[in-house]
Amino acid sequence: MLYQYTAVNMEGQSSSGSIEASSMEVAINSLQNRGLIITFIKPTKEKGGLFGGLSASFGFFNRVKPRDIVILSRQLSTLFEAKISVLDSLRLMSGQTKNLRLKSVLTEIVEDIKGGSPLSASMGKHPDVFSPFYANMVKSGEESGKLEEIFRALADHLERSYELASKTKNALIYPAFVVITFFIVMILMLTFVIPKLTAVLIDSGQQIPIYTRILIGVSDFFKQFGVFIMIGLMGGAAFMWRYSKTPKGKMAISSLQTTIPFVGGLYTKFYVSRMTDNMETLLSAGVPAIRSLEISADVVGNEVYKKILTDASLEVKGGKSISDSFSRYEEIPMMVTQMVKIGEETGKLDFMLKTLSKFYKKEVDTTVDTLVSLIEPVMIVFLGGAVGILLISILGPIYNMTAAF
Repeated sequence: MLYQYTAVNMEGQSSSGSIEASSMEVAINSLQNRGLIITFIKPTKEKGGLFGGLSASFGFFNRVKPRDIVILSRQLSTLFEAKISVLDSLRLMSGQTKNLRLKSVLTEIVEDIKGGSPLSASMGKHPDVFSPFYANMVKSGEESGKLEEIFRALADHLERSYELASKTKNALIYPAFVVITFFIVMILMLTFVIPKLTAVLIDSGQQIPIYTRILIGVSDFFKQFGVFIMIGLMGGAAFMWRYSKTPKGKMAISSLQTTIPFVGGLYTKFYVSRMTDNMETLLSAGVPAIRSLEISADVVGNEVYKKILTDASLEVKGGKSISDSFSRYEEIPMMVTQMVKIGEETGKLDFMLKTLSKFYKKEVDTTVDTLVSLIEPVMIVFLGGAVGILLISILGPIYNMTAAF
């Protein structure tokens, strides 16, 4: 949000202007860090017309997408490599980005750094934009003096993660959309179209086939109880949505993801690839093994694997090896446990994790391609069969009726 302010500096000179911040408190802190004494401040509307106002008002339209962070990381790496200071690089990126939320966050980070905060700590204040994984990677870059390499590694890592997640989601969105659309059309036909044809068939006085009578019965059921069914479905959806936000609900959904027929194997490979990629990236950046497990747990995206990684970090603190901890869970493939063990014994754990990540990424690609090639013919047969039964049930008696005349 944009704030209009009037302030006085240490020399008693008055100044006014505007500042972009996520809240008034942040705006005040940023101005005070500049050595200004605020005499007046109020929020003002963002410029940019109707759609600009909507974007500023509704976070959904203005959220920071993974692709935005990939581009930011890549550009920061280039700027640092050109020996441009952190402060100037962030100012430049803040001025270039079109995303209002990201612009606001970068502006706040610039003010924090002016006040003496390190870059990693400033980024850590915005976990909705920069994950704990991201902030800890930046911290390791600050400690090693290799920020440009860290941001390049972050861009590569986030790009891999983004592409993997996109491919997995896209493979499931198309069939889900087709099936949902089909059921909506079927319900509309059973509720509005079939009853009109039923009246014609009954008035004709002919013998109605059993399959048509079944269809008419289903249609009557939807016509009488359709409203209650819709209310029940909406209530069930609302309950499931609220349940999915609880710890038990999150765990149940995460468990279902990896066990559901046909796609459970895909999700398992996806999360194993993400887990090993996260750990490898952190270890290569010099983050200790225990901290790598803790950070990976926060960003893996599945409650089952989050618990596995959290438990592993606690057990490693107690003296156990990562491979021994992983071996207790059937969700961790045997190959992962064995290769992690070899990595621990040879001192090449990061290399083994990188190999595993690449292997499971290829497995995800292969599984997605196989699923897509199988889903299309199965859906054609299923939808074609359903439409065929519907047409025979409706058109068969109508044809017999017209033939009788």
